[in-house]
Amino acid sequence: MSSLAERVAAQMPAAYDDLATAVAFASIHDDATRTDANRASAAWVAEQFGALGFACEVIDTCDGSQAIVGYRAGPAGSRTVALYSHHDVQPPGDESLWRTPPFGLTKRDGRWYGRGAADCKGNVVAHLTALRALGGEASCNIRVIIEGSEEAGGEGLDDLVRRRPELFDADLILIGDTGNIEVGVPTLTTSLRGVVNVRVEVRALAGAVHSGQFGGAAPDAMAALIALLATLRDADGNTVIDGLEHSQTWTGAPYPADRFRTDAGVLPGVDVLGSGTPADMCWARPAVSVIGMDAPSIASCAAAVIPSAAALLNLRIPPGVDPQQAYDALAAHLRARLGWRCELTVTADAMGAPFAPATDGPGYTALTAAMREAYDGADVVHSGQGGSIPLCTVLSGAVPTAEIALLGVEEPQCAIHAANESVDPEEIRRTALTEAILLSRY
Repeated sequence: MSSLAERVAAQMPAAYDDLATAVAFASIHDDATRTDANRASAAWVAEQFGALGFACEVIDTCDGSQAIVGYRAGPAGSRTVALYSHHDVQPPGDESLWRTPPFGLTKRDGRWYGRGAADCKGNVVAHLTALRALGGEASCNIRVIIEGSEEAGGEGLDDLVRRRPELFDADLILIGDTGNIEVGVPTLTTSLRGVVNVRVEVRALAGAVHSGQFGGAAPDAMAALIALLATLRDADGNTVIDGLEHSQTWTGAPYPADRFRTDAGVLPGVDVLGSGTPADMCWARPAVSVIGMDAPSIASCAAAVIPSAAALLNLRIPPGVDPQQAYDALAAHLRARLGWRCELTVTADAMGAPFAPATDGPGYTALTAAMREAYDGADVVHSGQGGSIPLCTVLSGAVPTAEIALLGVEEPQCAIHAANESVDPEEIRRTALTEAILLSRY
């Protein structure tokens, strides 16, 4: 192990260069102006794995994204490990909020900053670093699976898995798109919440009317919507949707409230929500968030009663909850609670199933041992993640005998999907070392 650790450490300057090149590709799948960047990113990924002996194929998928799949044979009769990540990224958002350019990797305060530095190009680089350190000493066959539209839903790779499952056949699939509960704490994610996005529209008037002339008796669609949305939470902040259980508890690693406050940036004096622990609330229970509203801005509004209003709800559901049943419960709750007999439209916008992998197979045993060794004997903990990775359920259906494990470089300080995303290079090094140890012995 000491030799592998030294070889991984020696690769870290190259890992920085790799990540700097990868981050420079503004590979935002949903942005039509970035088509060339997406294709260049895919070509670069294929070139890097190809140089390590993988027979790589860049596949144009059904959603227009480029997926890279590759294979390198190991000893005859050996098991197969698949390494997954994605090379597409979130848009940078308001670039004035970034301290440094989002598509230029920058070192600052011991971290590396740039869009995709953690999610998920940092994980691609961790795979590359492990393989470079390992050299020709792999004890198993290895597949690589790098998709190009995960941040936009991953429809392209999901379709490819269903059409060509042989490209994904493996004994153990490592999903490099999560991370540790905090820097330096070895963590495997064993629970992913599913997602149900729902559009809600309330209509009350044929058109806007003067608030001085009609306000008071005229039904206000915005007020009706606000009152309706308020029924989705109780006074403690628990999500309370009729027909959905909301008292589940988390049995894995704890998430101390003080650390949660820091990670989430909760302002001093503001409550952390819920009657359960942060781990219960974030990993084990349903949680609804209002992520968008169609309403006049303060700058452009008039003194008028609003005739219609809409909101987009994001409902996260824990393993054991069916997305369709969750949608049905939410829709029924909204219809039952709307006031003033306003008109209501509820539409499902997107759904993704939750996922909980089995953790008692030989792959998990070997991975846990490798991770413990890479982290100098520290115990490996299990965490949940509020985010969704629908690919996991697709893969479990297409390759039912495969063990699926989730790990990576994305600890809470990374600020993924936000301005000033960053990665701790030690998380890349430890993740790469974990994978190198596993691939040398499994």
